[in-house]
Amino acid sequence: MKRWLKMTIVVDPVLVEAAADFLIGVIDAGVEVGVDEDIILKTLNVYVEKENPADDELGRITSQVESYLHQLAEIFQVDPPALEWDIFEEEDWGKNWKKHFAPFAITPHLVIVPTWEEYRAGEGEKVITMDPGMAFGTGHHATTALVVELLEKEILQVGGVPSVLDVGSGTGILGMAAALFGAAKVYAMDNDPVAVMAAMENCQRNALVGIMEVGDTPLEELDEQYSLVLANIIHDVLLDMATDLRRVTKIGGKLILSGILQGKQAASIISAFEENGCQLEEKIGRDEWTALLFRRVD
Repeated sequence: MKRWLKMTIVVDPVLVEAAADFLIGVIDAGVEVGVDEDIILKTLNVYVEKENPADDELGRITSQVESYLHQLAEIFQVDPPALEWDIFEEEDWGKNWKKHFAPFAITPHLVIVPTWEEYRAGEGEKVITMDPGMAFGTGHHATTALVVELLEKEILQVGGVPSVLDVGSGTGILGMAAALFGAAKVYAMDNDPVAVMAAMENCQRNALVGIMEVGDTPLEELDEQYSLVLANIIHDVLLDMATDLRRVTKIGGKLILSGILQGKQAASIISAFEENGCQLEEKIGRDEWTALLFRRVD
């Protein structure tokens, strides 16, 4: 019977997204995140598909992960994560993916449903069916909910938007939400091939192929402009992308940005985007996170 590597990582909540992104994109791991919002720390269960890995390979993988997590902790100025690892049998693989995920509402009008669950939508509910284990982006994180809240309000109050760009789309949740809320056209882009494939599969699964396109075109190579641009990434990357994010937004169009800590990071993003011809229209927060809605004015 095949045996696989499992790592259990206990982290400060601010590290969850960056850690999961690294584990999926670099280590090629599957990641499940505990969804209990009442605890101070989060548990990441990480599954690495290495058949019968040798001791030196185990040491290399775990050392690489520990080193990166300690760098993250220094950047965010939080306690270093705790990491434990073990080997488990192949027959446990399916069980470990599913036990923490059940249908949940990101907002009162949008519900995420894992592929193995049955769910009957209530009145006024939109439903996204997806496999949370395929790539980064299950919808549980506060930043996702904040973007969806602004996205829903922005699209519904004007009765739809002509075009939406989702930058760093992960599993495609935000792009799919935009399509379900009434966007006429959505382009979801990510530089991670695993994420692109996951978003494509989710798009097909939710019958959104006619509205939503998924690709890996780098942001700096996009020529088209969009009515609404979404980017739920991290502060430093948003700063690096500021000029291009403004460029691909139509004059009078909107940008929704998240992955930003409240306080200094939020102030930094507001300053950078206002200097780039964008006007802050709304700011919302949850826990230590914030999401910002800008309008491009020139």
